[in-house]
Formats: sequence, structure tokens, C-alpha cells
Amino acid sequence: MEIIHALDPGTSHHPVVLTMGKFDGLHLGHQRLIATAIERAQALGLESAVLTWEPHPNAVLRPDQPLRLLTSLEEKIELIARQNPDRLIIAPFTTATMATSAEAYMAEVRAAFPLRELWVGEDFAMGRGRSGNVARLRAIGTELGFTVGAVDSVLLDGAPVSASRVRELLEAGDLAGVARLLGRTFSLRGRVATGDRRGRQIGFPTANLQIAPEHVLPADGVYACRAYLDAESIPAVTNIGVRPTFDGLRRTVEAHLLDWSGDIYEHSLRLECVARLRGEQRFTGIEALVAQIELDVAEARRLLSAT
Repeated sequence: MEIIHALDPGTSHHPVVLTMGKFDGLHLGHQRLIATAIERAQALGLESAVLTWEPHPNAVLRPDQPLRLLTSLEEKIELIARQNPDRLIIAPFTTATMATSAEAYMAEVRAAFPLRELWVGEDFAMGRGRSGNVARLRAIGTELGFTVGAVDSVLLDGAPVSASRVRELLEAGDLAGVARLLGRTFSLRGRVATGDRRGRQIGFPTANLQIAPEHVLPADGVYACRAYLDAESIPAVTNIGVRPTFDGLRRTVEAHLLDWSGDIYEHSLRLECVARLRGEQRFTGIEALVAQIELDVAEARRLLSAT
């Protein structure tokens, strides 16, 4: 998959079938959309391309509101690459982009490469004032020489799969529901930083992950996870929350790696969140906390060995 970071005129001379969107989370609906573009490109003997924006458009459109992202750009690239389109365009999104009409933006796309087909979701809209809905894009396509197809939403339990629905389930701690909408286990990744070493003091050393502040976290609680250090998979018990037993104030993600020891400070760690074991709670003392962690470890072992 070739990655392009701009929409410059004459970027490519190969005719393409394109899909475009924010693709936060790469849920089942996004996957269907990308798969449709790839299938159409293969059927027509053309190249397939995916266009997304960086930063996330909401960072520019609503700068006063915090971002709540399901995937970082790095994760998004990896997930799109799994579907193997020929090209990924990561176009900049700026205040100028926000003010650009759908007609003008699609003219820029058309100048960058020969666009033959555009595939979007049925509720897609783009351009200044979100005027570029499917009907308007079809009219623009008639003028610029490409056709537009709309892909129906993926429905689960009678409701469309969407990034907002994934966020709601994630913040409720419903990892099974999240996995159904994503078609995979939800994951977090971050660099391991030095913490306050309380876990080491009580016999359960933890890796303190630095997660980007705009990344959505699951509900506070304790989770059975698979930790990935490079290619190595390590079972883990992860606490997400403020650690009320120690009167914590800052929300942290701390993973205790089972049957593993070593120095992983400054290494990147990815956590696949398999199951929520319990909510976060305050204990009367260290002995009660340690006893509960031992139960958490045993339950995590059982769950992870069964999946």
C-alpha cells in the first residue's frame, strides 16, 4: 500500500476507484466501504484508493471540544493496510479545507489523479456546510467525469454500526459489544513511562502506558488483556482509572504482565482488551487490594487461556 500525504495536481496518472471518510475506529461499516472500493477497482482493472484526513476534521471544525478518538493515525494506517488498497491518501485538514466547497474539493481530488468511481457511506457529507451529500456528489461527478456509489450502513441489532455507538459501548465497559462492531478486539497502545512504582511495592509491577489524551478509554476498571511487545504476546491484567485506594487523581492505564519480567521503559506496548473483570474500587487496605489482584490474575488467566 502506497501512502501519500498530499493532494497535489498530477499525484498519479493511474485511474482509481476511491473511498473517503474519517474512518475513526475502522469499524465494520468502514471495512465494508473500503472492501467495496477494492472490489470495484479489481473488477474494472483500476487501482483502489482510500482518502482520509489528518488531523481529524473535528479538531478543526470544533476546536473548543475535546477529541474522542478510537484510533490514532498510526493505528488507522495499520488497519487500512490490512485490507490492502493500492493507495492511502492522508490529506491535510485545515481551516482552508473547512471553508472549501464540495465542488472545489472534488476538483482538487480529480486534479490529483484520474477518478473514475467514488464510494461513500449513505449518510456521508463533506465540504463547506456539509453540502456535499450523496446527491450533490453525484451531480459533481457528472460534471467532473466520475460516478458515485453509496454503501448501506452495516446493521447490528437493528441499528447502524457507527463510531459514536462504539464509543458509547466502550465507555460503558462493554468490550464484547465493541468487538462485535469493530470485528476485532479493541486495543490501546502507548509508550511505557515511569510511574510511582506502587505496583512493584505490593508485588505486582506494572507498565504505565502513556496514552494520547484524545484517545477514548474503556470504562474505569480491571481488564484481562493481551499485551504485545514487538511480536511477543504476553497475558496481562490492566487497571484503568484513578486508583482510589491510593487517593489517585489522574486517570492512568497500568498493565501487570503475567509470567514476564524485564525493562520495558520507553518501549511501545499494545494492549488488546479482551474482557472487563470488574469495576475500579477502593479497598480498606493493601492486604485487601493484594487479595483482589490475586483473584483478578487467576480470572484473567482463565479467560485468556480460553480465547
